[in-house]
Amino acid sequence: MTAETSQTLDRGLRVLKLLADTDHGLTVTELSNKLGVNRTVVYRLLATLEQHALVRRDLGGRARVGLGVLRLGRQVHPLVREAALPALRALAEDIGATAHLTLVDGAEALAVAVVEPTWTDYHVAYRAGFRHPLDRGAAGKAILAARQGSYTEARCTLTHGELEAGASGAAAALVGVTGIEGSVGVVMLADSVPERVGPRVVDAAREVADALR
Repeated sequence: MTAETSQTLDRGLRVLKLLADTDHGLTVTELSNKLGVNRTVVYRLLATLEQHALVRRDLGGRARVGLGVLRLGRQVHPLVREAALPALRALAEDIGATAHLTLVDGAEALAVAVVEPTWTDYHVAYRAGFRHPLDRGAAGKAILAARQGSYTEARCTLTHGELEAGASGAAAALVGVTGIEGSVGVVMLADSVPERVGPRVVDAAREVADALR
C-alpha cells in the first residue's frame, strides 16, 4: 500500500532540488517544463518558497536557491556527525590514529567530526572545526579525486606533511551519498602510512556512506 503524500510539498521539494543543481537559476517556463506543470502552479510554488527565504528571484526573473537554505544546512552537520561517529570510533581504535569526517564548505574542507584513539601514547591533535584548502591534505584531495572520477567505489588518497610537519594522512571520499561531499580519513605522526591503513579507511568511508544513505 502506497503511503499518502502531499503533491504540493513534493513539487516544492522538486523545485528546490532543480535549483540546487544549477548555478545560473531557472525561469518559470524552465521549471514548468521540468516539473510538467503549468506556469501558474510554478508561480505559486515560488511565491511560497520565497516567503520562507528558500528561493529568491533576480531582476531577470530567474529563480535561485535562497539564503534560508543555509539556516537549514546548519542543522545538517550534527546529523551527519552522529551518523559517522560509530565508524570513526572503530577506525581510530583499530588504527591507533586520529580519525575524522570532513565535508566540503565552499572552497574549503571542514572537519565536522573527530575521534582520537584512547590507547595510544601520542597522536595528532586534530579538532572539529579545522579548515584547510581542498587541494591540501588527504581529506580534501580525496574529495577532489571523487569529483574528477566516475568510479562508484571509495578509493584511498595518501599525503605527507601537507598540513602538519611530520604527519601523514589517508582519506577516502564518501561515494554515492546524494547532496553530501565529504571524506573519512586518519592522520598520524609517521613518515608514511602503513599499508593496512588504506583499505581500513576505505571500509570506514563505505560504512559512513551507508549510514547516510
